[in-house]
Amino acid sequence: MNIAMFSVHTCPLEALGGKETGGMNVYVRELSRELAARGHRVDVFTRSASTRVPHKDVGGLGPGARVFHIPAGPEEPYSKHRLFNYLPEFTHGVQSVMENENIRYDVYHAHYWLSGWVARALQECQRAPVVQMFHTLGAMKNRVARGESDRETDRRIQVEREMMQFADRVIASTPRDKQQMIDLYDAPAEKIEVISPGVDLKLFRPIPARTAKAFIETRKDDHSVLFVGRIDPIKGIDIWFKAMALVVEENPALRGHLCVCLIGGDLDEDVPDEEVARLQALKDELGIGDLVTFLGRRSQEALPYYYSSADVVVMPSLYESFGMVALEAMACGTPVVASDVGGLSFIVRDGETGYLVPERDPAALADCLGKLLRDPDLRARLGKRGTEVAREYAWTRIADRIEALYASLVEK
Repeated sequence: MNIAMFSVHTCPLEALGGKETGGMNVYVRELSRELAARGHRVDVFTRSASTRVPHKDVGGLGPGARVFHIPAGPEEPYSKHRLFNYLPEFTHGVQSVMENENIRYDVYHAHYWLSGWVARALQECQRAPVVQMFHTLGAMKNRVARGESDRETDRRIQVEREMMQFADRVIASTPRDKQQMIDLYDAPAEKIEVISPGVDLKLFRPIPARTAKAFIETRKDDHSVLFVGRIDPIKGIDIWFKAMALVVEENPALRGHLCVCLIGGDLDEDVPDEEVARLQALKDELGIGDLVTFLGRRSQEALPYYYSSADVVVMPSLYESFGMVALEAMACGTPVVASDVGGLSFIVRDGETGYLVPERDPAALADCLGKLLRDPDLRARLGKRGTEVAREYAWTRIADRIEALYASLVEK
């Protein structure tokens, strides 16, 4: 099959942890690689965010997969919230590639609502079945928004609603994700297929703690509680900081032997990110400034060492459609403490691979984190079970289902 992947606002080759890079980048990259390895031709179309990156046929995904950077708007990092007006330009750029390459695609797979708009527009020049994956839902994000500036636009929610009706199939990450589409958007249930994201088990695997700690240059007797992801209010990092203040208050001996570590965020910017600045101030207010370390971006290849060196990975999110970080941590044998929201309720098995706690509840979060920091046998037991559960999400299994979905649509 010839497969077109659309990821308008973020490139799957970008380093993780930036403002617009996260689980979706991993999903597009790994699925494209797996499908290409099976003999399919996969072309990924993303917006050009730098004049230094070639527009055509950028490598990086392996044989059979290409990345095209399409000029649309300023060729520089640009907020996804301002990209809608450039979607016609992006669509025209994709059309030009299709004409120049003389290629017809058997299926369009759109990621995020902006890409869905493009896939729909392309039907006017070349029809193909549309598979839509939103990764997050605007209506759900608005439910947990802290203020007007955090709210998603009416336009986004309207396009999401239209795409749920228009697309040939919509992929939901979990049964809860599917139900939210039905409840909040009146989405046709028969169009929604539940297929979870996967995890690269060759990359994310348990590494002996001594080896992992030597790699990241930390003392072997140190404890660490690790967060990986975008530095964003919806991630609930402030709740975690409050929980860590309670943990240290209960066990002062941890000071000097505990790292509250964050991977993610654009820390090299001249003007600090607003959320990073807020969290920097909060850690000092809570008296844990000496414990918190903002590590910035880290490569995918380095992440297994950080996961394996951590006592526990924390995901205090207010909303997650899936929660790929939890799956990566489990694959590395590290227990996860997460908010009982969205996809996290589905991935993390409470008392089996980690713990689920109510969102916005620092005391409940502190209780579980303290329990794990005190008990190495408990960490080992939960971590071992996590590796077993993670095997169910191998990308080979996930790609089998995606491939079968494409084939059924093409056949029709």
